[in-house]
Amino acid sequence: MCETFIRNHEFNYIKKQADFLLHTLRTTADPKVLESVRLATEAKIAELFPDMTGAIRQQLLQVAGLTTAEDFHEYLKQLEPYLVEFPQVSAKQLQKLFPKNKKLKLPDLSGIDFRWISYLSWNDISTNKLYLVYPLGGQLVGIEGRYMPTNKRNYCFVCNKYKELALFTAISRKRPANASPDYFKSVGNYLCLDGHDCNRSITDLAPLERFIEHVNG
Repeated sequence: MCETFIRNHEFNYIKKQADFLLHTLRTTADPKVLESVRLATEAKIAELFPDMTGAIRQQLLQVAGLTTAEDFHEYLKQLEPYLVEFPQVSAKQLQKLFPKNKKLKLPDLSGIDFRWISYLSWNDISTNKLYLVYPLGGQLVGIEGRYMPTNKRNYCFVCNKYKELALFTAISRKRPANASPDYFKSVGNYLCLDGHDCNRSITDLAPLERFIEHVNG
């Protein structure tokens, strides 16, 4: 069994670069432009794994020499065994992350392919709540908040894709010194309605991590 090293968002980034190169091959005849895009694609993927050497590095960088849609499909398929899975979680672990919610509605964990998620999220339609779990600093953290569909399309703050969004708001755990018992601060942003689709599009974890750190104080 091969050693895994590609995280979901990194695979998405590789796919994004490969898709752009394939699009250029289909729409551009100028050899100088094609060569420039090939070199740029190779360089961007290499930057993801600066310490990678040997056969694995060669496998990653062979993208620059691909020519057909079948080539690109096979290239990505061959990278799938190297995907790092999201940390396996149990129902009991999820309940511990949200101890105040005694009637926590849990997702169907058996139906999730943990290779393809950077964060775990699910909705409770009956309460208009969204639950988000993420491994921050090697430890799973959970955020509970309200979500309100906007019925509009815009850019998701997590995956930066133009999607149908919901406003996700959570209460910050950070309290100023001498704050009154009634004090609270709401932290909100626009997130994809479809968490699965968002996970298949995310290429950068920084915006999500900043949001989580803001909520957790």
